[in-house]
Amino acid sequence: MAFDKNGKEPNQIGHKLYIISMLVEDRFGVLQRIAGVFSRRGFNMDTITVGKTHTTGVSRMTITTTGNEKIVEQMVKQLSKLVETLKVSDVNETESVVREIALVKVHSPDFASRSEILNYADIFRAKIVNVGKSSMIIEITGDYEKIDAFLDLIKPFGIKELVRTGLTAMQRE
Repeated sequence: MAFDKNGKEPNQIGHKLYIISMLVEDRFGVLQRIAGVFSRRGFNMDTITVGKTHTTGVSRMTITTTGNEKIVEQMVKQLSKLVETLKVSDVNETESVVREIALVKVHSPDFASRSEILNYADIFRAKIVNVGKSSMIIEITGDYEKIDAFLDLIKPFGIKELVRTGLTAMQRE
């Protein structure tokens, strides 16, 4: 299922953000072959997350890319043909749980700013994971819209550093 990564109209006709979920053998060179499929088609991996699954020797990759439906369908078919690929699916956002984690180091030099940042973190169910003399590190989990909304609110305080994991997804039953 396709959606615009900013929740708005796509900037090019027919170009939207797609989430591709893959189960692959956990072997040397798999990522390089998958990246080659994207490279040959002239597409960028906007985000990629990889992690081991509950099955020994199997990893899950979640890749986001921007393109049109026809080309993404063809890429999914080509990814399926790779020897190490066990399963590939174009994730439907409404039938899946889609999440991202962000760590944000925000400038907080005084009590007033810390108090306001703590209130925003509470509203967004974010966690304060570190407090320093003039900054705080906040962990927030959610869909990209929630994280973007949180970042917009705390931007005036001064974001010192930001790390985002990229999307990961799992289909619902």
